[in-house]
Amino acid sequence: MLGALGVDFRVVASRAQEGPDPVANARAKAEDVVARAGVPEGGAVIGADTEVVLDGRALGKPAGRDDAERMLRALSGRSHVVRSAVCVCTAAARYEIADDTTVAFRALTEPLLAWYLDGGEWRDRAGGYAIQGAGAALVLRVEGDPSTVVGLPVALLAATLEGLGLSPWAARDTPAGTRTRAEAP
Repeated sequence: MLGALGVDFRVVASRAQEGPDPVANARAKAEDVVARAGVPEGGAVIGADTEVVLDGRALGKPAGRDDAERMLRALSGRSHVVRSAVCVCTAAARYEIADDTTVAFRALTEPLLAWYLDGGEWRDRAGGYAIQGAGAALVLRVEGDPSTVVGLPVALLAATLEGLGLSPWAARDTPAGTRTRAEAP
C-alpha cells in the first residue's frame, strides 16, 4: 500500500510483543525498529497493527484452526469493528493515528467456512480472516475505509505523511535538484 502511494520504503521486522491494544502495538513495533535500526535521515519509521473487536472484546490472532473456526463462527452474520493503528516516528517526534471501520459478515455456510479454513489464510490474521484475499467471500459490507480492514488506514497515513513533508506530493524539486519538504505540523 505504501508503494501505491509512491512512498519509498524498506521492511524491517519488529521484535515487539503484541498485546490487545493496536495503538500500543503499533507504537511498540515502531519504537523497536527505531531502537535497532534508527530513523532514516529525512524519513520515518512506521509501525502498524490491527485488531478485530466483537462485542467490545479483541479477538486477537487464532492460535490454530479450531480457534480460527471459533472466531469465524462468532463473526458469522454479525457486524464487528476493525481498528488499525499506525505510529510514525521521525527524528523529531512520534505521531499516532487510529481508525475504526465496521465490517458485516455474511451468515457463513458450513461449506464456505470449511473452504476458508482449509485454505489457511486465517493464520496470523486478526479475527482469523483477510479481507484482501479469500476472506472477501465472508464479507457482506464494509462501512468506512477498506484499507483500515486490510491493516493500514491509507488516507489517514497519507495525510500524516503529507503534513510531515514526507509524501511524494509534498516534496518539490528545486532548480538545484535538491528536495525541499513542507513544514511539519
